[in-house]
Amino acid sequence: MPASLGYAAHSAKAPLTPFTFERREPGPHDVQIEIQYCGVCHSDLHQVLDEWGGGIFPMVPGHEIVGKVVKVGAQVKGFKPGDLAGVGCMVDSCRSCASCSDGLEQYCEKGFVGTYNAKAKDGSITYGGYSNNIVVDEAFTLRISPKLSLAAVAPLLCAGITTWSPMRHWKVSRGQKVGVVGLGGLGHMAVKFAHSFGAHVVLFTTSPGKAEDAKRLGADEVVVSRNKDEMKKHARSFDFIIDTVSAPHDLNAMLNLVKRDGTMTLVGVPPADPSLKVGNLIFQRRQLGGSLIGGIQETQEMLDYCAEHGIVSDIEMIPIQKINEAYERMLKSDVKYRFVIDLATLKQ
Repeated sequence: MPASLGYAAHSAKAPLTPFTFERREPGPHDVQIEIQYCGVCHSDLHQVLDEWGGGIFPMVPGHEIVGKVVKVGAQVKGFKPGDLAGVGCMVDSCRSCASCSDGLEQYCEKGFVGTYNAKAKDGSITYGGYSNNIVVDEAFTLRISPKLSLAAVAPLLCAGITTWSPMRHWKVSRGQKVGVVGLGGLGHMAVKFAHSFGAHVVLFTTSPGKAEDAKRLGADEVVVSRNKDEMKKHARSFDFIIDTVSAPHDLNAMLNLVKRDGTMTLVGVPPADPSLKVGNLIFQRRQLGGSLIGGIQETQEMLDYCAEHGIVSDIEMIPIQKINEAYERMLKSDVKYRFVIDLATLKQ
């Protein structure tokens, strides 16, 4: 197939610039997608900066990918040219371990193959969605409904599933009191989902100015977490709290808000491991958990639910040429609430 076009970081901390590279020819089980939009995840920035180590350069980021199917392999059954399709954080896994067998490929015991900055089984390097096309095995390709704005669907492939998966696993439901810590790309989706499930939603933020937006998104209450009196009013009252914050913060203060037998789940990864007072768990039989994206089956379930209930991300569209500027703004939390790249601008 013709050379692919994208934007890549050629070394750690380098700005992204135009890049030409090769995709594999579609095999019998492959789907070739013309990428129309790609969300910009904070983990893209972490990996371009090589903050997690092991970066493979040149690196084409992007794992919130949506577009149109242009070609399918002879044995593909679920897609045809013209269909809308998406690709999330994974493009392969071992497919045989207990987690993969349970449809939880994100916990693959041999490690899933990331959509970018990873080595495929054949040893080739994976390149992500800041590009004009991608070739993916049908088993890791997702169906996208035409009911929703395609650009606003893109962040569901990471920000959406990262919050959906733990709320479904811990059975968040109508009548429960649910806390969401942080109102960013993840947090705004957590608020939307918890509200749609019928929970009483409380948003915790350090920014009083976010109250109006949080309520627009579905929060019933907003608590400024630096206000100790406000925090005390909610002590031991939450069935479930999802903590989406990646910056350093006090987990113990949030744990004190969880009722007996309640759960707090972490989906953000702070730069250093926080200190934890074990008594906060023991004396109320609380659970502290963690969760990573979601499997292919549950991601499809989320996309179908969103299509049925009209749920998408709040986005700001950018041309690919402004990706470095977008990264600078992400560092300042200056986006409501997810940048999405219009890949049509890649041709310009």
